[in-house]
Formats: sequence, C-alpha cells, structure tokens
Amino acid sequence: MSAVHTTTLRTRTRGKGTYEITGEVAAVVRESGISNGTVTVFVRHTSASLVIMENADPSARRDLETWFEKAVPEDTPWFTHTLEGADDMPSHIRMALTRTSEVVPLVDGRMALGTWQGIFLFEHRSAPHQREIIVTVMGG
Repeated sequence: MSAVHTTTLRTRTRGKGTYEITGEVAAVVRESGISNGTVTVFVRHTSASLVIMENADPSARRDLETWFEKAVPEDTPWFTHTLEGADDMPSHIRMALTRTSEVVPLVDGRMALGTWQGIFLFEHRSAPHQREIIVTVMGG
C-alpha cells in the first residue's frame, strides 16, 4: 500500500548563502513512517533554490556562492527588474540556474544520499527571509 506524507518547513535565512536542511528533511521522513519510496523537497520562492551539495567541507559551498556572485553580478546596468533592489533580478536568475525541487530515493527509511551529500536551501537575496519548503514523502 502506498502512502503520502506532506509537511511544510519554514527556514529563516540570514541573507545570501547555503543553509543545510538535510536534518529537517530526514526528520520528516522518519515522521512519515514510510520506508521505501521518494522524498521530494520543493521551495516556494523565485529568489531561493535547492541544491544537493558537498556537506563535509564548507569551502565547496563558498566556492559555489562565489561563482554565482561572479556569474550573475548585482548592479548589472541592463537589468530592468530592480524594484526590490540590486539583488532582485540576479536572485531570480540564480534560482533559474539551479532548482526549486530535489527528489531523493528512500531505502529502508533513510534518504539514499551519498556520503558527502547534503540538501541545502540556497538563499539568493541579501536580506534575511523566511522561506517555505514543502516536503512530500511517498512510498510504502
């Protein structure tokens, strides 16, 4: 018999950067009681995204963040969508270049992430925000 369990997580950011949410997602998986299937993680925003990234060495995430700063700089003179500030359009482009959802297999009640993989909320705005993340566990 298949089951579905959905929870909304709320994560407060301190501004740009990556915020690990692996533990919170794992807690939802445990709470669901579902052993085998998938967990889908979805962020409900257009200026933040999700990535599965190295979670052992923070320098890997800093390099990713630095790359995005250089690839999509703020104060680009030809951006017209700037009503909310210089980071407005760059945050939308950074989101579009990454993902708004991740799907991870569940095996024996645990996410089948690799040894050094973690799930991260990637905040693209400079100011702190509260972000909503929908976690759906499906399987049996």
